[in-house]
Amino acid sequence: MAKAVRFHETGGPDVLRYEHVEVGKPGPGQVRLRHEAVGLNFADTYFRSGLYPVPLPAGMGVEGAGVVEAVGDGVTHVDVGDRVTYTGFINTLGAYSTERLVPAAPLIRLPDDIACETAAAMTMRGLTASYLMRRIYDFKPGQSILLHAAAGGVGLIVSQWAKLLGLTVIGTVSSDAKAAVAREHGCDHVINYSHADVATRALELTEGVGVDVVFDSVGKDTFEASLNSLRRRGLMVCVGTASGPIPPFNPQVLAMKGSLYLTRPALADYIADPAEKAELASELFSHVAAGRIRIDINQRYALEDAAQAHRDLESRKTTGSSVFVI
Repeated sequence: MAKAVRFHETGGPDVLRYEHVEVGKPGPGQVRLRHEAVGLNFADTYFRSGLYPVPLPAGMGVEGAGVVEAVGDGVTHVDVGDRVTYTGFINTLGAYSTERLVPAAPLIRLPDDIACETAAAMTMRGLTASYLMRRIYDFKPGQSILLHAAAGGVGLIVSQWAKLLGLTVIGTVSSDAKAAVAREHGCDHVINYSHADVATRALELTEGVGVDVVFDSVGKDTFEASLNSLRRRGLMVCVGTASGPIPPFNPQVLAMKGSLYLTRPALADYIADPAEKAELASELFSHVAAGRIRIDINQRYALEDAAQAHRDLESRKTTGSSVFVI
């Protein structure tokens, strides 16, 4: 019998339960998938805590990779035996499982040179990095970015991709150990915000001009510093709220700080079109397969240890990507 991590109430990591589940046969537009690896993402904690509300009880996780075992009516782009990966949102919730039924539409066939474990570690993070670097802003060599959580899963991919585009990367981290990791993956400068003011240092590193773009996945705690780090008419990209939601603010602040731009993108809107998703995935896979972008899996867990994995993630003990190995 298959097993899955589910939650029957919202709260801390202890609400996660490891349970036996019946999977059944795929219906129209579905496949039955046997997981080989499942991704751990900060968004998972938002579902568990109730920040992203879903009907309960519910499964956990939105990213995984494995082998198709059966297909339902109308499924044509994948077949039994295909190795696939996926990420999504509500439509893929339930990835923390050994086997599951999943809509076929989000599935991406894996090239032979991308392992399932690598795919589970990078599909959400990699596609996020892909749209951030290729869709949000028309980057030119020599421009600069400020990258919060530079030693995290998305941060490590973005920093490597940014160097491929000829950008100067200023990363922020919470410890000296994470600073070393960030430098190894392309950060030109690293700010340890535990004992340095981010905006002051970012301005110093850019000779008082400010950076062209800020990628901020932290939210409440870094929002003001991020705005203060931008050049005139710079772009603030809010890509997450690890420290909590950004409080309401007067848009006049953007004018006062230099006619700044602000956007809050979501991955779902950049992979909704199958052709665009395929293009973003293809470029990502080619970089990884060629070794231009390295995917570091620094934490591996068993599914039954999901609560501990969430504790590690929320306490910022992790670097790079984390996966559940089935």
